[in-house]
Amino acid sequence: MIKEGVILGKRYEILGRIGSGGMADVYKGKDHKLNRYVAIKVLKSDYRSDEVFIKKFLSEAQAAAGLMHPNVVNVYDVGQDRGLYYMVMELVEGITLKDYIEKKGRISAKETVSIAIQMVTGLQAAHNHHIIHRDIKPQNIIISKDGKVKVTDFGIARATTSTQTISTSVMGSVHYTSPEQARGGVVDQKSDIYSIGITLYEMVTGHVPFDGDSTVSVALKHLQEQIASPAEEVQDLPYSLECIIMKCTQKNPNLRYHDCASLLLDLKRSLVDPDGDFVVPGAGAGADTDRTVVMSTEELERVQQRQYDQNDDDEYDDDDEYDDDEYDDDDDDDDYDRRRQDRRRKNNVNSDTKRIMKILMIVAGVVVALLVLFLVANAAGFFSGPGLLTQNETEMVEVPDLRGMTEEEAREELKGTGLGLDVENEAQPSNQYEEGEIMSQDPEPGKEVEAHTTITVVLSSGEEAKMTEVPDVVGRSEAEAEKMIQDANLIVRHDSDYSSEVEEGDVISSDPKGGTEVEEGTEVTIVISLGAEQATVPDLRNRTASEAESALADAGLSGSASEEYSDSVPEGQVISQGIDPGEKVEKGTTVSYVVSLGAETKYVTVPGLGGYKEADARARLENAGLSVGNVSYAYSSTVGEGYVIDQTASPGSSVEEGTSVGFTVSLGPESQPEDPSGGDGTDTGDGTETQSD
Repeated sequence: MIKEGVILGKRYEILGRIGSGGMADVYKGKDHKLNRYVAIKVLKSDYRSDEVFIKKFLSEAQAAAGLMHPNVVNVYDVGQDRGLYYMVMELVEGITLKDYIEKKGRISAKETVSIAIQMVTGLQAAHNHHIIHRDIKPQNIIISKDGKVKVTDFGIARATTSTQTISTSVMGSVHYTSPEQARGGVVDQKSDIYSIGITLYEMVTGHVPFDGDSTVSVALKHLQEQIASPAEEVQDLPYSLECIIMKCTQKNPNLRYHDCASLLLDLKRSLVDPDGDFVVPGAGAGADTDRTVVMSTEELERVQQRQYDQNDDDEYDDDDEYDDDEYDDDDDDDDYDRRRQDRRRKNNVNSDTKRIMKILMIVAGVVVALLVLFLVANAAGFFSGPGLLTQNETEMVEVPDLRGMTEEEAREELKGTGLGLDVENEAQPSNQYEEGEIMSQDPEPGKEVEAHTTITVVLSSGEEAKMTEVPDVVGRSEAEAEKMIQDANLIVRHDSDYSSEVEEGDVISSDPKGGTEVEEGTEVTIVISLGAEQATVPDLRNRTASEAESALADAGLSGSASEEYSDSVPEGQVISQGIDPGEKVEKGTTVSYVVSLGAETKYVTVPGLGGYKEADARARLENAGLSVGNVSYAYSSTVGEGYVIDQTASPGSSVEEGTSVGFTVSLGPESQPEDPSGGDGTDTGDGTETQSD
């Protein structure tokens, strides 16, 4: 633990520890260079000697530092000082989603969807920067005091090395880990979507779907067992939200949402139409969700008989990655359809039959679990040293140019690179490539990708490609645009973005643009509007002007300040704001607010006190809003005793209200000494008075 007052990097002062995880401690700190409070995550001493881990920690922190988004806990800096490796992040005052769930027991469907939209929006920003979180769980979601949802802890999970045993943080995360992550397979954005589904399940039910005595038992449940529908426990759960959760948590990644944009679209539709039947099950990445693709007998035999070169142990085999034993697409589709059709039907099987079936399932489950446990542990190197759920080091590989090669030549080219190959079922006509040659690939040649990435290629059919014109679909609905593009013998690809000008669900743009002449079979990407991006107006009252501007900027809003005098609000703090706190507005909206100038200074006219007795003079000053200052007394031969002779502030002058004004009161004429000679008190002529009897 670092002592308070320690300065890191000559600018970050440690103020106190606010949290601790499996691999790092989190402290509240102050950035003296920018004069703001920050959170400082410091790597624990157990990991400071692992050079590979440190390198990963720093590189991932630097990657996350480039990600600035309102729904992400932003990373400001990363560095090393006194042997300590630290990461400086945005300080968020609030509560974790885990604590919020425990506090409320269950979260309502509407609030769940609202939180999920912000959470997925932040995760989408990370995915757009090619950052996979790998550790999505309620503990890593923070709800700030003004209701902003932020995703935190980017990069830590993927920095774990194979030299480390299972830490407590990993043990806590196994309840949310995807099947492919548990078995040490390829982890991509669909793995994060699975973890989102588990988090949504916990939000609506109050508990995780799988639990057990050990991390291994929980991991096996993720690998083998289908998640029970949350609607079986929460009877009033909206149908659309149930379908969203079930689609996110499919064992086969290809049956989940293919990206956060698609998930976001369904979440927003769920707010408008909670019981709508718009969630399409089993729609994989880039799949046409409006029709069922049936394999021909020839294609089925090809999949069943396909074998890869077994001599290269390092070659990635994407068919093995999701084999039929572990991810049975047909079974998953059937189960999912049955749940959709029989959501609230009662099971009419009698109790004896249920008991027998339950016993058989338990026996079969034990046998399968033991077999899978052995295979998974052996594949993960459990028996040779490393732990069960360790992750492979991330290695970047440059994608080679496969265009013009045959499928066999491409597989030979990829040997030893750690990359896999997937061939699209349907060949496309091409004027450039002969039949059987690769005409296009994704990712593109020269791009840096993680090892074990699968390259999807399209083969040429050898036919002459006909030219066609890309239809103009801007402003049309998604379904209408898709039909127009398909009618032009072109392939549709979907993307989404926020727009304040185009209605939600309509097309913002297309690439290539409408009117462009291209070959038939060319991919046309259409960008679907998610509507205007919304922001929650923060509470600016009683904050300073700089704090108000910072809060508005964090919310994606701008501010317009004016000033007024106030007797109740201290100078420099916000008195009021033009848009109420908590109200939803479009991103970029200007919020006006009023800053206090403090109490207004008033001026009063000094009254004349001459000719007034002392009591009257005091009253005149108080009635004028002034205070009585020093009162002195003096002899006067011209002013009668008890009357004011003069005053410290000139009559008729203007002074601040409350100013002290002093005055002098006459004691009357000074008395003459008695004549010792017994005279009659007349003037002796030498400047003194005499008193007579």
